[in-house]
Amino acid sequence: MTNVPLSQRWPAALEQKYKAAGYWRGETFPAFLRERAERLGHKVAVVAGDTRISYGELDREACRIGAGLLALGLNPGDRVIVQFGNVAEFIPVVCGLFYAGLIPVYALPAHRITEVTHFAKKAGASAYLAGRHYGGFDYATLAAGLCRTLPELKVVMAGEGHDYIALEQLAGDTSLLPAEFDPQSVAFLQLSGGSTGLSKLIPRTHDDYIYSFRASNALCGIDEHSVYMVALPAAHNFPMSSPGWLGALHAGATVVLSDSAEPAAAFALIEREQVTCVGLVPPLALLWADAAGHSPHDISSLKVMQVGGAKLLPEAARRLQTALPCTLQQVFGMAEGLVNYTRLNDSDELILNTQGRPISPDDEVRIVNDNGEPVADGEAGHLQVQGPYTIRGYHNDEAANAKSFTADGFYCTGDIVKRTPEGYLVVQGRATDHINRAGEKISAEEIEDYLLSHPQVFDAAVVSIPDEYLGERSCAFVIARDQPPRAVELKKWVREQGLAAFKVPDQIVFADAFDTTAVGKISRRELRARLRQRYLEQTEEQG
Repeated sequence: MTNVPLSQRWPAALEQKYKAAGYWRGETFPAFLRERAERLGHKVAVVAGDTRISYGELDREACRIGAGLLALGLNPGDRVIVQFGNVAEFIPVVCGLFYAGLIPVYALPAHRITEVTHFAKKAGASAYLAGRHYGGFDYATLAAGLCRTLPELKVVMAGEGHDYIALEQLAGDTSLLPAEFDPQSVAFLQLSGGSTGLSKLIPRTHDDYIYSFRASNALCGIDEHSVYMVALPAAHNFPMSSPGWLGALHAGATVVLSDSAEPAAAFALIEREQVTCVGLVPPLALLWADAAGHSPHDISSLKVMQVGGAKLLPEAARRLQTALPCTLQQVFGMAEGLVNYTRLNDSDELILNTQGRPISPDDEVRIVNDNGEPVADGEAGHLQVQGPYTIRGYHNDEAANAKSFTADGFYCTGDIVKRTPEGYLVVQGRATDHINRAGEKISAEEIEDYLLSHPQVFDAAVVSIPDEYLGERSCAFVIARDQPPRAVELKKWVREQGLAAFKVPDQIVFADAFDTTAVGKISRRELRARLRQRYLEQTEEQG
């Protein structure tokens, strides 16, 4: 397989500007991880269940894994799909890939064969690394399906009872690990929620990504004494870099991986490990707030609760402030770059009613109308951005780049926002047909395609419906052929296509017909908007 070269370059003038400002310092992942190991060798870096890994042990394990992967015949620059839950193996595996100059491609535990096959093909992956079991799912079966499509793929798996290369037995000559890395080179590929189908791949460089979490540490109060809990899937961008477990390791702090975000388990872990910071999506944060008042666990060590991934409504923010013994910090960001935070010393007005302001003084934010013209502060418009940690293009996706980037290099986020006089953003929603279900982005078009492949479905339109718990839930309007299938059968159909469970429609509503215009044509976006509005009006009347 001939791979498309990995690249992420800023114009020379911006590159010079970001270096002169001290954002890009020539740091690399292997360099900072090794420095922390030398300086903090015996300090606990990672806690996962009963496993405790010091900085020195993390370095040694990463060297073993990295050298072992090279000994299998992988070469620096090869792309490797990584699919683990919040388990002890995950961070050493990622660090081992960094040490070997291999490129992690982060799959979430919820992803299934359709999505992982897409990532592997799009990235040109040479290997797949996973844990055998997580969350009741057997990833060896996924690996088997993957290998049927991509027989040259090397599979390395943690755990017992599989027929693949065992992660625990990897070994190689650590002296062969690369000694130097280009800080401007791509360090990994992150996933973007696809607006018209499966995820796009986001190349992130050492310099740009390290700046984002190094600067985040300063804004979020993360230092060597912090204990950061990963309650969301560790491969998500939010718990990885805002400031996330990578930010915590950069600060010399301790990372606590929780394999459950349920209050009972998480609160016990907070008490045991004296956790100081955690990042959650709004539904989980509200669940924690409801549980905090009658929990037997002492969670007073928690200093900061970050909430992001989906908009936190002001009334929900007030509930969190009242119920939890910590500072609330709103986070609004994206895997492509721009991250906004409310500051820890902000007024209640800003913390409750905004989603924060950008990390960097050189995050250039434009808010424009449908014609691309700037709007005044306080008016809603489309968010566009460029800056020292916002990408200039997706990997191997010319169509997406043409749609998502302006002629002068600004990234079009797809978000509708307002800006306050203080420069804080207030998120109004999405301009695209994404559904933001508890922080997971779902493409309406992707799910419609799968519904339309069912023999009893004539047409389908998937829309977002406001949901108090999830933020938004997915509702599929379906026109059936002849005898309608049962809703449960359609949900089962989508699930059996090898998709993540969060993409299965939460609700299915059968319809006799969809509206058309006088000339018999209507855009899918307009159709979805009409169906959504009619549903909400009918629900309000019934309520």
